[in-house]
Amino acid sequence: MNALRPSLWKLVRRSLAPLALLALALCAFTPDAFAQPVPNANTNSFNFNIGMNLPSQPKDLDVAIRIVFLMTLLSLAPSLVMLMTCFTRIIIVFSFLRNALSLQGVPANQLMVGFALFLTFFIMTPVYQRIDATAIKPYQAAQITGDQALERASGHMREFMLRQARPKDVEFFVGLAKLGPTAADNLPLSVVIPGFILSELRTGFQMGFLLFIPFILIDFVVAIVLMSLGLMFLPPATISLPLKILLFVLVDGWTLVVRSLALSFGV
Repeated sequence: MNALRPSLWKLVRRSLAPLALLALALCAFTPDAFAQPVPNANTNSFNFNIGMNLPSQPKDLDVAIRIVFLMTLLSLAPSLVMLMTCFTRIIIVFSFLRNALSLQGVPANQLMVGFALFLTFFIMTPVYQRIDATAIKPYQAAQITGDQALERASGHMREFMLRQARPKDVEFFVGLAKLGPTAADNLPLSVVIPGFILSELRTGFQMGFLLFIPFILIDFVVAIVLMSLGLMFLPPATISLPLKILLFVLVDGWTLVVRSLALSFGV
C-alpha cells in the first residue's frame, strides 16, 4: 500500500498540471489585461476593436443597403440559374435515368451536375445572346439606364419561361395572386417563375417515366426467365443490370437522351 502512494501522487500531479496551466491562462485574461495603456510618444501602440459603426449620412446608408442587396443577390445567383433555366428538367431526367439503370453512384453526382450545367449553357445561349444585344451592350455604351436594361433582360427571360411553361400552370399562379386577366408581357416574374418551375417538374417526370419503361421490361423478362429455370435464389438485378447497360450502350442512349432534352426546348 505504501509503495502505491508515490505512483498515485505522481498520477494526481500529472492530472492537475493541465488544470493549473488553464487557471493561469484564465488569470492572465483579467480585466486588467484588457486595459489599454495610454500611448506615449516613445512607444508604439496597437489597438484592436470589434464593433459596428452605422453610417450617419443618408447617402452612406443607401450605399450600404445596396451592397447588402448585391451580396444577397450573389448568394441567390445559383438558385436563380437552376430555377429560371432548363437546368431543372435536365437534372431530373438524368436522375431518373440513373435510377432506371439501377446505378446508385455511376455517373457521380458531380459529373451529372456539371454535364447538366454545360448543357444548360448550350440551350440558353440564344436567350443570352438576345439579352447581350438588347440589354447589356446598350447599357455598357450608356445608351439606356440600368432599369431599362433590367427590364429588357427580364423580358427575354419571361418570354423563354412562358414558351416552356404550360398555360394551365401559369394561370394557376395568376389566380393565386388575384391579378385578373393580364397580358403575357405584363405578367410579373413572381408569377411566371413558379409556373415555369411547376411545368418543368411535370415535364421532367414525364420524360423520366418514359425512360423507365424499357428497363422495367428487361427486369420483368429476366425475373420470368429465372423463375422458369428454377433459379429463384439468384437475384434478378445481377442479370438485368449488365443487360440494361448493354442495351443503353447499343442504342447510344446518352445521345438519344440529350437530343430529346434539346428538342424539348425547341433547339
